[in-house]
Formats: sequence, structure tokens, C-alpha cells
Amino acid sequence: MDDERVGTFVSWDYVVFACLFVVSSGIGVFFAVKERKNPSSEFLVGGRQMTCGPVALSLTASFMSAVTVLGAPSDVYRFGGSFVLFGVAYTFVVIATAELFVPVFYRSGITSTYEYLEMRFCKGVRMAATLIYILQTVSLIVLFLNFTFLPTVTGFNLWGSIFATGVVCTFYCTLGGLKAVVWTDAFQMVVMVVGFMTVLVQGTRKTGGAASVWEVAKNGNRLDIFDFDPDPLRRHTFWTISIGGTFTWLGIYGVNQSTIQRCISCKTETHAKLALYFNLLGLLVILVCAVFSGLIMYAFYANCDPWTAQSVTAPDQLMPYFVMEILGDYPGLPGLFVACAFSGTLSTVAASINALATVTYEDFVKQCCTNLSNKASGWISKGLCIVFGVACTTMAVAASYMGGIVQAALSIHGMCGGPMLGLFSLGIIFPWTNSMGAAGGLTLGIALSFWAGVGAFIYPALDINTRPLSLSIEGCLQTNSSDPTTIKMSTQPAILWTTEYCDSSVLHRSSLADRWYSMSYLYYSAVGFLATVTAGLLISFITGTAGLLIFITGTVCLQRRHITGTAGLLIFITGTAGLISFITGTVCSVDIQLEP
Repeated sequence: MDDERVGTFVSWDYVVFACLFVVSSGIGVFFAVKERKNPSSEFLVGGRQMTCGPVALSLTASFMSAVTVLGAPSDVYRFGGSFVLFGVAYTFVVIATAELFVPVFYRSGITSTYEYLEMRFCKGVRMAATLIYILQTVSLIVLFLNFTFLPTVTGFNLWGSIFATGVVCTFYCTLGGLKAVVWTDAFQMVVMVVGFMTVLVQGTRKTGGAASVWEVAKNGNRLDIFDFDPDPLRRHTFWTISIGGTFTWLGIYGVNQSTIQRCISCKTETHAKLALYFNLLGLLVILVCAVFSGLIMYAFYANCDPWTAQSVTAPDQLMPYFVMEILGDYPGLPGLFVACAFSGTLSTVAASINALATVTYEDFVKQCCTNLSNKASGWISKGLCIVFGVACTTMAVAASYMGGIVQAALSIHGMCGGPMLGLFSLGIIFPWTNSMGAAGGLTLGIALSFWAGVGAFIYPALDINTRPLSLSIEGCLQTNSSDPTTIKMSTQPAILWTTEYCDSSVLHRSSLADRWYSMSYLYYSAVGFLATVTAGLLISFITGTAGLLIFITGTVCLQRRHITGTAGLLIFITGTAGLISFITGTVCSVDIQLEP
């Protein structure tokens, strides 16, 4: 790899990149002026008058963060095109969200998603779920603010980039509220698509055309998409992506405050559903662009992998490096793609800050201060946006110097999603579940998810389960090395996939590490969901049945005078309370779901 071929940012790139921040901030200022006399309720949910178009673009932009823009092409480059199967998971997620979860939340007239949990179960369950969501979302923001690729392609200072992004997101969130977030996301979605299309067109031209890309990708096994191996230890197969991916993204999409808040901001339930279905089209467009970008990148570097050649130090730097190489001769276009990656992060971080401010205000502030004026509510909401923006930016700057923290943040985000999905499913799908079942199920779900996730963090899965495909640096021989032995070793597959593979690290791993901890990361949410639902139903059955049995036993005993006086009366009252609680919980759940 001749690094002299790779250009650097020029003045026009910085201009294009800066325009993203200027326009995003300008939208915040516009809505701050336009909506300055409206009450705080409009600040948090856009007055519940949004239409499906901008909300759909906003959902897509925040769902497809920089992790997708940079990580998905890199994943295809290293592991193959099976990443496209996430389209199956996205389809299931959107249908379930639109037809199952959104109608319940929309008809409940809530602002915070977790209000439903108090209506359905009790205040304690609501508070616990809110705290878990805050932990999950703060971890997500810290993850997305770490632009480790920037110093490689732009010369930007890492923590300075984090700081600037955090300030801009906090600025327009605080000034314009949800409307500013939605419309800024819509603008950023356009930037993302234009950035991807620029890379696709120029990358295809540089690699000799679409037919050449397809042929090289096929020869490199990057088109082996359908793998129906049911082994749950395999990182990506048809089953892990379509089933595990559905649980993973439904946990952070279908019952997530950031998503639901924008859906309930729509003027009607129909608009909310249409926003989700139009959003699905956007998700599939971005997914296909990311997958084809990965295939084009592999075709371009088929004989000279920059990661193996150590031109880049991490996989997430491959895509920016590729962009600088193919677009470096066109001033402004590299800046456009970096703006594309930043757009994904800006939209995700801004939506998350707004959602954090909303749940904190609704679930904590309003519970403590019940007589706040509209003016006070507005100032508190804006203050919370500032607090969360500053806190998350500070944590992200600190985390940029501790790489392991970023991986831990991603794990926490995934491990929280499954139990939360299970908790809401208990309330919506199973009307006989009671508060004890909900609390017990959530506790067990969180425990199992964190057990699996933390164990995997300590004992990473072996390559025999992740199966990275081979990469070559044969074409780098003339420029990088005169040692043919090194080149030959580098072109071999990383692992020969046989049961004979073994090294010293395998010999010292326990069976728990090779089984439970080696489970595909996409199944963490499924484990949390199943544990929460199973435990919740079982505990509800035991406690509900116990109340009914006590009621029957107490009545029979009183009639036969086996127990009299105060003892018999206490048994009767306790049993009656248990029965009433069981019946009331069921009726309330049905009423919440069926209320027009």
C-alpha cells in the first residue's frame, strides 16, 4: 500500500463538513424562535402535530448511526455480505413496533414510555425501568461520540471532535426541542444518502465496474450470504441475524423512548404507523448502500489489504481510508462522506439527549414537583438537555482514552434491550401478569443478560465462531515489503475451520467460556427477553394463584368454622385482596390496550 496515494482534507472538505454543523444549529435556532411561546409539552413531543414524512426520515437517520455508516461496510469487508440479512430483522422489527407497541403507547396518551409501566404494574417497576434506560442510553451516546477514525483521515483532534459534536447536539436540542431534532434528522438523512451514493458511484468506477466488483467479491467468498447453520455460537448466520437481530433491534427500537417519543408526536396513530413503514424503506436503502460499499471496498483492496499492511490500525478506519483514496482528488467530496458519518452520529445523539430529558422530567421531576408552571417546565426541560449533553460529552472524552470502555458501553446497550422488551411484552401481551411478576422477571432478565455479556467481554469468542475471511497483501509486495515469506503468511485464512484447531488460549478456557460466553452477541437480547417473560409469567402465576387459593381456603375454613375470629378474618381479607389485585391487573391491562 502506497500511503502517498491517500489524500488528506483540504479547505473545501472542511467547508462542506462545517456546513453540516451550521445547518444543524440553524434549524435549532429557527424552532427556538418559532416555538418560543409554546408550552413545554410541545418542546418534548412537538405538540403532537408532526406528520409521517419528517418523522420517518428522523427515525431512519437516528437508527443508522456512524456505527452503521462505518462499521457495516467494514463488517462486509471482513466477514462477507451476510450483513444484508439484517433487512429481514428490520422488517420484523418495524411490523411489530407499528402493529403491537405503538398503538398501545399512542392510545395511552403518555409522554414517557415508562408511564405505561406504572399504569400497568406499579411505580417501582416504572422507576427501575427508567434508570435502566438512562444507563443504556448514556452508554450508547458515549459509544457513538468516539470518532476513532477521524485522526486517520482528517487530522482532527479526537477529543476536540467529540467536544464539538456534543456541543452542537446539545445546542439545537436545548433550543428547538423535538421539532428541531426531527427536522435536523431529516436533513442529516439526506446527507447520509448523498454521501453513500458518492462512494458507490466513484468506488464502482475505480474498481472497473459493477461486474468486476461482483466477480472479485464472489471469488473472495464475500457473496456467501445464506448460512443456515443453527449453531448459536456462530457470529452471523441466517438464524442469528434474522432471529437474534430481531430481538436485539426490537429491544432498542420497539420499546425505546427515543423511537416511541417521535411516534407519539405524530398528529394521528395512522401517521405514526406510516412513519414507521416509510422508515423501513429508508433502513433498507441505507443497509443496501452499506453492504455494497463493503463489497466495493473489498474489490478495491482485494490484493492489498490496508489493515494487514498496517496502513490503518482498526477496522472502523477502513471505510474512511477507502474514501480518502478514491475521492481525495475531488475537493469537498471527502468532507461530504465524513459529514455523512457525522450525520448518523448527530441524529442518534440528539434524539437520545432529547429522550433522556423527557424521561427524567416525566418520571422524576414531575413526580416530585406536581405544580410546575408551563414556563418552569420549559426551563427545566431545556436544563436537562444541557445537563445530559455536558455529562455524556465529558464521559465520551474520558472514554476515548480507554478503548475497553467503548466495547463495554456497546455490551451494556445490548444487554439492557432484551429485558426491557420482555418487561413491556409482559404488560401488553400477557394481561394476567402482575407487578411482582414484572419486577422478578426484569431482575432475572438483567442478571442473565449481564452474565452472558460480561463473560463474553472477559472471554472473547474464538475466531472459529466469528470466522473472518482471508485478506491478502500480495499486491503490496513492491511498496511495503521485500520479504515474500511475510506476504505468503499474510494471505492465508486466519483460521482453518476444523476441529483440530487449537492453541494455548483454547487449552486454558473453561467449557462455560466456550459455550455460554461464546454465544453470538445477537442472542443476548433474546436471552434477556425469554428470561424476563418466563420468570414474569411463572411468578405471576404463583402469586396470583396463591391469592386465589388463600381466598378459597379462607372461605371454606370460615364456613366450616375450622378457623374463626381474627385469624380467619385476616385470611379472608388477604385472599380477597389477592383475588381483586389479580382481576384488576387483568382488566386494567385490557383497558389500556383497547382504549380508542
